[in-house]
Amino acid sequence: MNAIAIILARGGSKGVKGKNVTPIAGRRCIAWTIDGALAAAGVSRVIVSSDCPRALREAREHGVETIERPSDLASDTARIDDAARHAAGVAAPDAGPGQAFVILYANVPVRPAGLIDRSLELLLESGCDSVQSFARVGKHHPWWTARVGEDGRVGPWEGEVLNHGVFRRQDLPAAYIPDGGVIALTRASLFCEVPGVQAGPHAFFGRDRRGVINNEGDVIDIDSPIDVMVADAVLRERGEDAASAAGGKREPRGVVARG
Repeated sequence: MNAIAIILARGGSKGVKGKNVTPIAGRRCIAWTIDGALAAAGVSRVIVSSDCPRALREAREHGVETIERPSDLASDTARIDDAARHAAGVAAPDAGPGQAFVILYANVPVRPAGLIDRSLELLLESGCDSVQSFARVGKHHPWWTARVGEDGRVGPWEGEVLNHGVFRRQDLPAAYIPDGGVIALTRASLFCEVPGVQAGPHAFFGRDRRGVINNEGDVIDIDSPIDVMVADAVLRERGEDAASAAGGKREPRGVVARG
């Protein structure tokens, strides 16, 4: 598909300081995402957008393109779609509306093999605007969400019956939550040029939104120290298979260093 992968690696973080360059299983966190992007058959260019010098240096050492992100797009309140549009505009200013982009978060060192290509294949075959990866919710199901009052009284989050009357996990209807593994989308969708889409923070997903499903735990994103320990354990358990599971290193494609 000749998709362009944009890896977002903001320098600031409250949960884990410098999480995108935190060592995980002997490598900086961002390196696992770079490997996965380079290994995806449908990706022709890999770009790291960051305000963090260490993340940009790591990207250059892996032979991929870099773009220095402006400070106003790297604050705690900056939106990821604004940062992605900036990177896309710099990297491919003349791209047509059907150009495919892949948005990847640098703080996700663990993804299932082939996830990026699965998303791109669905984007191409369906002709949709965007594809996002979702995880099965498991025991954190919305039906099992409750309200706890100041007096400790427990009540259902919605409706009249606590837990919707369901007390076995296998009896819960399927439910999914975005897991941060991948977002694949067209340029028209990213730049909010799809007709009939209501303005808002999710407008960049377009009108026809599709999803690919991962199992619970297939994707690990780093937001807390516990996530770091879990991801480190998972990748070390994979041992010599870790590189191939995350994508493995391949020769860089379309490399034009920036920033």
